[in-house]
Amino acid sequence: MAAAVAAQPPAPAISLLTIGPGSLYFERFGHNALVVRDGTNGSALAYNYGMFDFSEANFLANFVRGHMRYQLAANPLDADLELYRSEGRSIVEQVLDLDPAQARELAAFLRWNARPEHARYRYDYFTSNCSTRVRDALDDALGGALRRQSEGRSRGYSFRLDALRLMAPEPALMLLIDLGLGPYADRRIDFWDESFVPETLAEVVARAHLGAEARPLVARTLALAPNAVAVPPLLPPDLRWPFLGLGLALGIGLAWLGRRDSRAARRCLVAFALPFELACGLGGLALLYLWLGSDHVAAWRNENLLLLSPLCLLLLPGWFGCLRGRRAGRITRTVAWLVVAGTLFALGSKILPWFAQANLHWIVLLLPIHLALALALVRRPATRA
Repeated sequence: MAAAVAAQPPAPAISLLTIGPGSLYFERFGHNALVVRDGTNGSALAYNYGMFDFSEANFLANFVRGHMRYQLAANPLDADLELYRSEGRSIVEQVLDLDPAQARELAAFLRWNARPEHARYRYDYFTSNCSTRVRDALDDALGGALRRQSEGRSRGYSFRLDALRLMAPEPALMLLIDLGLGPYADRRIDFWDESFVPETLAEVVARAHLGAEARPLVARTLALAPNAVAVPPLLPPDLRWPFLGLGLALGIGLAWLGRRDSRAARRCLVAFALPFELACGLGGLALLYLWLGSDHVAAWRNENLLLLSPLCLLLLPGWFGCLRGRRAGRITRTVAWLVVAGTLFALGSKILPWFAQANLHWIVLLLPIHLALALALVRRPATRA
């Protein structure tokens, strides 16, 4: 037995590699990987769960349906480091103080998981991504210690808050993500759930300890590259007051145009109303699809459907008629007030526990606009074309 133990090769060394956000939109969340260094020759492989292929068949359709497939790949560490350094991204390596049995178990699992028949997995932005897969593999090797030490502890963040702050350097995409997320994204998450962000997982690992002696999980931390990309903010921008100001300004301006009996005022009003109603209606159809036709759980039951109503599409004929100097019909006026009623309900629902979505900023932006356009349709007199 002693000879067998002596003949056993040295256990591999395991590290968590955390890469900072990049400049491209799909790099904004950062990235991570598990590094396995061979105990005999020191060669190092980086196990990376973030591989995907834009050219894959039906990639866009699978993305829309929530059927994205990512995969694990094992790459030489030096090649990965060279790539991330060339992108100006920070690189931090945390060398883990695993016992030999834990290190061998984790290395064996990663080798198995990297086989082509096991490498692909169903991707979810919040619950099954490149960071949560690293977290789960490490936690399994630790017998659940990582989860026990991070569950139930929170700094009050939510999936939405993390997503928006990380996407803040891309304002247009940040706003689209915000519109598309439903109430699922607003529940408070603990550090275990928040480890979908690589930077947060690095924090969780840094605080973890092992065994009765409570030795730190991280033996040492190495900064392998500085950060040359803008660091994301700790909190996303607070849009409530800016959106309220913009909504009131647009609402007052549209109400003024709606009371003017001139061809120029009518054309200005319609020039705003047509693309606005079209965008709201198509946006509402997209939100309906994400809820009823896709597997994007974070987009289900989106309360922004009360603001981006598909009913807005029914108002387009009325606005085309307005352009020709015709008064909107009764059905058009009724639909316009139904849209306003939905927006008013969205505002009033904020006092109810069943409507917890963080979308007040969108309500105060869109309510004055919907109201002003509805009043314009009601008051708009017939004028000569």
